[in-house]
Amino acid sequence: MIPPVLAVRDLARSFDGVEALRGVSFEVAAGERVALIGPNGAGKTTCFNLINGQLRPDRGTVLLDCARIDGLSPRTIAARGVGRTFQVAATFASMTVRENAAVALLAARRRDASMHGGLDMVDGDARVLLERTGLTALADAHCAALAYGDAKRVELALALARRPRLLLMDEPTAGAGGAAREAVMRLVAEVVREGDAAVLFTEHDMDVVFEHADRVIVLDRGEIIAMDTPAAIRADPRVQAAYLGTPVSP
Repeated sequence: MIPPVLAVRDLARSFDGVEALRGVSFEVAAGERVALIGPNGAGKTTCFNLINGQLRPDRGTVLLDCARIDGLSPRTIAARGVGRTFQVAATFASMTVRENAAVALLAARRRDASMHGGLDMVDGDARVLLERTGLTALADAHCAALAYGDAKRVELALALARRPRLLLMDEPTAGAGGAAREAVMRLVAEVVREGDAAVLFTEHDMDVVFEHADRVIVLDRGEIIAMDTPAAIRADPRVQAAYLGTPVSP
């Protein structure tokens, strides 16, 4: 049996005595896109932060390709193959889109932009990365001037620069229109298919979840209340009561 790319075991974290996450366990396999959904405050972002090292767990383990990564620094975890996008897009606002891509590529190769050649050393690869993420037309725009949906795409490009084994995406289509949402999720499907990566994403747009996830995990008050295929989750009365409110039409 092939081991999962990501294995989360009995993960727990409290803040000032309030349990944000309690006893959460799940896996994400290579080539799989898993959505993590739930109401605000359910523990989704806390779970992400524990996986990529922003927080340390009170209890539990996180394994990447069978090796423990819980408690390591975000930088070390990124170097081991975990890419991350955030709920609020994180880019180098004062730099152009092309410069953002080049810096990410240099970091992936553990090179300093101040070295001889600097960003020019990876300019060709940066152009390829921007073409792949549909950002070529915005290459010379400064990130501070981008629409929010475009900034989210730049952030995704930065995460993909490392060719991650595991891609964590926090609301990847936030601020994007219909066509842009579809383009982002198609790109994610390509990443999974070509690189045999695993993807874990949060998303408030249930149309995106039910169309693009292979499995769905539902959190409520820090606990998993359901984990199944999109069709089964859509019909689950516990999920409807806790989050969906009413059944979502096929």
